[in-house]
Amino acid sequence: MRCALPILPLLAAMFFFGCAGLAPSELTSGPSIASSDNMALIPSGAFIMGSPDGDSDEKPTHEVAVNPFYMDVHEVTNAQYKVFADATGRPLPRFWQPEFDKADEPIVGVSWHDAQAYATWAGKRLPSEAEWEYAARGGKSGVNYPWGNCLDTGSANFKSFGILPVMSFTANGFGLYDMAGNVWEWCSDWYGADFYAVSPAANPAGPVEGVLKVLRGGAWYCGPDEVRAANRFYASPDARSFNVGFRCVRDAR
Repeated sequence: MRCALPILPLLAAMFFFGCAGLAPSELTSGPSIASSDNMALIPSGAFIMGSPDGDSDEKPTHEVAVNPFYMDVHEVTNAQYKVFADATGRPLPRFWQPEFDKADEPIVGVSWHDAQAYATWAGKRLPSEAEWEYAARGGKSGVNYPWGNCLDTGSANFKSFGILPVMSFTANGFGLYDMAGNVWEWCSDWYGADFYAVSPAANPAGPVEGVLKVLRGGAWYCGPDEVRAANRFYASPDARSFNVGFRCVRDAR
């Protein structure tokens, strides 16, 4: 199910809800926040991808095996992205609001190309859609959410009024935070509505070409259907939104 963009008053709420003022220099502080090594090892395994009760692009459900990989335990933060921008000269996002945004809130306003550039600079990459869904499920099978099947606004940032700092809720079974809600996350794949019907059984990487890139996880303003582990969304790789961020992965060697 799709999650429409919130109206402009909610944009203002995002900037002001629970946000302390920070000087730009403060956004680079905190070694744990700026670390590129805060990753969890996701073991190899197989899972049932998709949902028989979801949208048409979540069908058919199919078994997928993935190799082991490391994944950022939380979404890339303002502090982390600021280090990257300073080091590379890449422009800061259009929604950069250092006077309102916290250093440990996820970066937003980044295109797929921006996220890809950050991942390359960090020696990482963006997750495939299959890796993302496998990781989001946290080792659980047959569940709608990273925490299980029961709807629980105390387990993730959704149906709320704005972005929250990363790691504000309990981690899933793989030690990953905010795999539901907070901000949408870019994946590496091109989006294909019918791709599941032809998906390889091992390490699928999505269609070989396309127009739209996959987004996963839902955002703070979304309802329960949109933050399901199987829910799929998409956007132009050039799009920059105040509710879209990302996290990175790295092959396990």
